[in-house]
Amino acid sequence: MVNYDEAAAHWQAREKDAARMPEEELQDAMEKFVESHRVCALACASSDGSLVRNTPIEYEWFDGAFWMFSEGGLKFRALATNKRVCLAIFDPDPTFGHLAGMQVTGTAEVLEPFGPDYLAACEHKGIPTDRLRALPFTMMVIRVQPTRVDMLCSAFKDGGYDVRQWMEL
Repeated sequence: MVNYDEAAAHWQAREKDAARMPEEELQDAMEKFVESHRVCALACASSDGSLVRNTPIEYEWFDGAFWMFSEGGLKFRALATNKRVCLAIFDPDPTFGHLAGMQVTGTAEVLEPFGPDYLAACEHKGIPTDRLRALPFTMMVIRVQPTRVDMLCSAFKDGGYDVRQWMEL
């Protein structure tokens, strides 16, 4: 029989004796990791659980949030009823001992097309709004405000820290 509670508690039990990285150093490591990547997997689900999506999507990181442009898709049906999301960002190298990845829990907001925040995202990405207005569909922008970041990085061992670090935001 599978003991789900035991499996779920694995990292919490291990963290009791883990060498924690100072918060400022961890924040810096997390920001560098986010800025060195451009694609994440955006996981979302409808509030009733009938629709679950996990979409690879390009992101921009600025103003303490993830900003994603999207033509559309079923993820918007899920986001209409449930704003809680999770992002996964990871290195493509699966070599044992060189693992680096991040799970970001947060709240998603679909921005009003051509509203102030939407225009700020366009400006940051260098997309002329006249090109977006000329499209035969409405380009959507999703902003994810992170609330927690969990990072697994083998290189943290080199600094004397546990490979798994986390931060509530």
